[in-house]
Amino acid sequence: MHLQSFYPILVTPDMTECREFYRRWFGLRVVFQASWFVLLGPGGDAATIAFMTPDHPSAPPGRESFSGTGMCLEFQVADGRAEFDRFVRDGAPIVLSLRDEPFGQRRFGLFDPAGVWIDVVEQIEPQPGWWDQYMVDEGGT
Repeated sequence: MHLQSFYPILVTPDMTECREFYRRWFGLRVVFQASWFVLLGPGGDAATIAFMTPDHPSAPPGRESFSGTGMCLEFQVADGRAEFDRFVRDGAPIVLSLRDEPFGQRRFGLFDPAGVWIDVVEQIEPQPGWWDQYMVDEGGT
């Protein structure tokens, strides 16, 4: 198989709100839009995400609205503190304040209008030895 593209589609009645959320806070652009579907991306070959309404007849089976659990999107940035300051200054609905995690991330978080958890992360040095307890050997154990 040679994939030409790969992206999640979140089914939500809040498609328009999601489009504006990702445009405002993450600078994503509309790649394609119809009355029932919108595809967003930063441009180029970078990752994309799509939203669609649950009531369009072309939707595939299993198009129930997203329930808001079991999914997390990671947005990796160069400067987590600067992004956090921008989000706070501009009134973003932050749920998890900026923090440095022992596993090597500076992060903050919020939910999008569909209920998806958004983690905004900057990679930093983990505490020495923190990852040792989670590593597997080459045999897969």
